[in-house]
Amino acid sequence: MSKPVTSNENIKYIIKLKEKSYFILELPVYRAPRWKNVGITMVEKAKIFITDAGRVILFISLLLWFLSSFGPPSRMQAVHKKYDAAATVHLSSQESASLQKQYKSEKLQNSFAGILGKSIEPVIKPLGYDWKIGIALITSFAAREVFVGTMATLYSVEGKDNKTLHEKMQSAVHEDGSKVYTLPAALSLMVFYVFAMQCMSTLAVVKRETKTWKWPIVQFIYMTALAYFMSLLIYNIF
Repeated sequence: MSKPVTSNENIKYIIKLKEKSYFILELPVYRAPRWKNVGITMVEKAKIFITDAGRVILFISLLLWFLSSFGPPSRMQAVHKKYDAAATVHLSSQESASLQKQYKSEKLQNSFAGILGKSIEPVIKPLGYDWKIGIALITSFAAREVFVGTMATLYSVEGKDNKTLHEKMQSAVHEDGSKVYTLPAALSLMVFYVFAMQCMSTLAVVKRETKTWKWPIVQFIYMTALAYFMSLLIYNIF
């Protein structure tokens, strides 16, 4: 009885090998982990996160505080004059609180951060995002972890009430009165972060390995475009 011909024997007629090589893999001995080593590794990884991502988050938070608190002098003076005149009128405590909230909201919109967010809002509005999410998307290109810190900074500037970030985001609305954080918007945002290239360190490593900025730029552009269109698709489906 003849021996059956295997696919490997057929391939040798297509690919001519000049020399033979042997692949040897030695499997390690599996043992239970040493908890001391596990603890040391966890502490070291935590230190790396704090020193690397933590510094970025701190810097971005301080920068956002400045951009959210200050703006062009002409715009900020106009806001101050508008509400200084309104403050001279006798108002009830409820009306005064409402006026103060409007003042802080308008002040934030006319700050440097508000101007930046408003400028990109037409581009991200089809995804269900507002200008605050737009600012967070820009800052989180440094590191994804910065997104939460950015949102906390932006929403904390609006007032000194006791509401948590979660409660403030739940009450956030668009100019037409519709809620910002809906299920379609949340899914769209998660999909965006799945595909987008939002890690400067990764781009830096690609540049170092390829010794050119060509591939990091290509990687950044096509992954951002892919993230945008996938988020748009998800938002319209839901």
